[in-house]
Amino acid sequence: MAKAKSILKVVLPLLLGVGLVWYSLSKISIPTLVQYFKDADYTWIVLGVSLGILSHMSRAYRWLFMVEPLGFKPKFGNSLMAVYSAYLINFTIPRAGEVARATILKNYEEIPFDKGFGTIVAERIADTIMLLSIVAIAFFLEFEFIFNFFADKFDPTSLFLGSAIVLLGALLLFLFIKNGKSQFALKVKGFIVGLLEGALSIFKMKKKWAFIGHTLFIWTMYVLMFYVTTFALPELQDITLAAVLIGFILSSFSIAATNGGIGSFPEAVVIAFSLFGMAADPSRAFGWIVWSTQTLVIIVIGGLSLLYLPIYNRKKPTV
Repeated sequence: MAKAKSILKVVLPLLLGVGLVWYSLSKISIPTLVQYFKDADYTWIVLGVSLGILSHMSRAYRWLFMVEPLGFKPKFGNSLMAVYSAYLINFTIPRAGEVARATILKNYEEIPFDKGFGTIVAERIADTIMLLSIVAIAFFLEFEFIFNFFADKFDPTSLFLGSAIVLLGALLLFLFIKNGKSQFALKVKGFIVGLLEGALSIFKMKKKWAFIGHTLFIWTMYVLMFYVTTFALPELQDITLAAVLIGFILSSFSIAATNGGIGSFPEAVVIAFSLFGMAADPSRAFGWIVWSTQTLVIIVIGGLSLLYLPIYNRKKPTV
């Protein structure tokens, strides 16, 4: 049974991704998509790719702050290649990249697997908090738009009642988790406690402000990477901040839905941009341009990292 569940966890995201690729390409003809790629201004695409690389470099350097209190001083090169290798491996088996990254660091930096993996999980907690912060920023900056959007789609009375039901449900769920003794309640409680502990542990680091600074830099680069690439297509020149933020948020969540966001990334962009009345074809083409260029970089650098790691760490012969 456990083996079957493991297989499903691997196969289902892949099948979903393949299905979404077929769906996406059925909504835009291949010649049309190719023409968008040909007409795109690659100055902005290269800039977007460069910002993505900077974010990954910052991620690799940020991790050094986490293992320093554990008594380890790994090489930046190993950390960077482990990051890119993890991204590449995530395209094959979702979330396997984190395990592979910890394994690489164990093999080449002699960092115990459990400690290395623990720091990577703590990293993910910090990243989750940043993504939720961007969601909150988008909500407050575009509160009027979001409110008017739902007001137009739903009857105000129904919207009010729906909000009240959601809030009541959230309160009941909170009380259930807080006082519940079931396995589900304990798991959720454990997750929330772990999230808080992981977040608070950042402030116990020796170089906590450097860690926080790199975290802010990483996510700023992510958003800018998404934003500057919109200038590659003339049809997106007048894109609003709200569209950029909502598009970035939905596409970020889409990466967890399938292997590396295959198929789901472009469709998430279409859904987000359509909320702002933007045409489907350029939106879909933009999603494919961002996803394919960033993926190409990961495949190239991740593949080279896996090949170069043993050479980079080859022991020098003793005299």
